[in-house]
Amino acid sequence: KGPAAASAPAAPVAQPFTRAQPLRVPLSRNVLLTPPTAAKEVRWFGFDVSEHDVSYAVGDALGVFVRTAPEAVADWLRATGLSGDEVVHVDGADVALREALAASFDVQRVTPGLLSFVAERCGDRAAARLLGTARSEREQWLCGRNGIDVVEEFPVRAAPEEWLDALVRLTPRSYSIASSPLVSPHEVQTTVSVLRYRTPRGVQRGGVGSTFLADRATHAEVFLQPSPHFRPPEDGDLPMIMVGPGTGIAPFRGFLQERRALGHRGPNWLFFGDRHRAENFYYRHDLEDMVDDGLLNRLDLAFSRDQAERIYVQHKMTDYGADVWRWLEDGAHVYVCGDATRMARDVDDALLAIIRRHGALSDDAARDYKRELVAAKRYVRDVY
Repeated sequence: KGPAAASAPAAPVAQPFTRAQPLRVPLSRNVLLTPPTAAKEVRWFGFDVSEHDVSYAVGDALGVFVRTAPEAVADWLRATGLSGDEVVHVDGADVALREALAASFDVQRVTPGLLSFVAERCGDRAAARLLGTARSEREQWLCGRNGIDVVEEFPVRAAPEEWLDALVRLTPRSYSIASSPLVSPHEVQTTVSVLRYRTPRGVQRGGVGSTFLADRATHAEVFLQPSPHFRPPEDGDLPMIMVGPGTGIAPFRGFLQERRALGHRGPNWLFFGDRHRAENFYYRHDLEDMVDDGLLNRLDLAFSRDQAERIYVQHKMTDYGADVWRWLEDGAHVYVCGDATRMARDVDDALLAIIRRHGALSDDAARDYKRELVAAKRYVRDVY
């Protein structure tokens, strides 16, 4: 803060909250949302920003600088024959290789550069062929393996600087914010699926960012990633349709908190789903309370593994297609959050089919209608 002016106290200066100038804050919440027996582990995290003059908005994401687990770094060093005490130059400073691998380079990510480096230097022709050219075989072999498994399977001896050229930088992780600043101004909350798995050899591995938060972090460096177009309607009377399966529920918990806090009267409809109701109904009590008090007008659930036939959120949308169309005609904004590879595409296809069928439109007219929704920012996606 700057010195006070002679005539009056200085106004508070907002602190930086960007990737270039992150804040180091306590991890104030680490709550398991799934039972210990569940196949998926999902956690609710909170980051305490109360000591800083910063703000956020619903729909924004939180960037988190993460560190690789010490045991993962140790496995990589063992496989490459390096001690970790070697000094390397990173971002203008000399640091021990072990610290560089923990904080700055991603030893777990498999990239074409890493595969080429190992294939060229391991001295094994079959390995070179597998890693270099046989794409289908390579993809099959890589299933359930990460970069540490690659260097364990195909040993290479190289100088630390050569390895750092072959590795990519460790990047911050991005998580949708699961709270509203009107309800939780001093704690930014997220919903994270924690990746844990066993390799084909039976070795326990985990995702870099999710296990950092779940197992080791007491503090983290964080920054805001604004999403100015991913916001509830400014007009509090407009309807809102949210499609957020899995951890895609996160921003919509914030959206609903915000609308309640603002007293907005527009109808709200959430499509949510995951594998099992008993294990994966995240924020169940919050959502059921919102239904009970009339904030959440419709809650349609799709738990795909609770019956013989797989049922997903796009199927529920199709089942209620006439109602979806009526909400669209009433000015509804549509939001989608979650998996980009399959879910978002399937939901997009379902929405287009609903527009075509219930709007009695041709294929071209239906596509135009959907394009107009996008142009008017009434159909917005946050997918990853």
